[in-house]
Amino acid sequence: MSTESAAEKSAVNGIRTALGVGGVLAVIAGLFIVFQPVGAAVVVTWVIALYAIAAGLVYAGLGIFSKNKGGWARVGHIALGILFIIAGVIALVNSTQAAAWLAVFIAILVGILWIVEGIVALSTLGDAASKGWSIFFAIVSIIAGLYLVFSPLWGAVVLWWLLGIALIVLGIINVVRAFTFGRKTA
Repeated sequence: MSTESAAEKSAVNGIRTALGVGGVLAVIAGLFIVFQPVGAAVVVTWVIALYAIAAGLVYAGLGIFSKNKGGWARVGHIALGILFIIAGVIALVNSTQAAAWLAVFIAILVGILWIVEGIVALSTLGDAASKGWSIFFAIVSIIAGLYLVFSPLWGAVVLWWLLGIALIVLGIINVVRAFTFGRKTA
């Protein structure tokens, strides 16, 4: 076997492994979201809370130990660090409530983005190749956005379930791709 062929086979095996492992992890995460949505949301909240605490420690450390920053920059870093740490600790202590607030916040944010996206689609109607599809897209986007803004908790539940279902489907597809990647068709 030539060196080039061995390297190619090694690269294919690496890609197949990545696709398979990523697919299995996606399926597991998707099943967790679909069958234990609150538990999955709490785990995501823990990850974000731990990140906030770590970021807070970094910001506070920058403010305390930085010798080349001015007084207000140091105070700002310390204050920001303390806020991040407090937010992270509160989220860890009240993880279920924090998960609910996070879900509502994300749903409202996505709702606003969809409304803006619909308005932008309408404003660029003159440049659209298909005016009918652009109008349809804009209407669906604005209605979905309004639904999320005015019913963010239910909207978050629907988005969360859709994420879980998408992870399951895409994970299965990646597992199938792992078994078929690199096979040459005759």
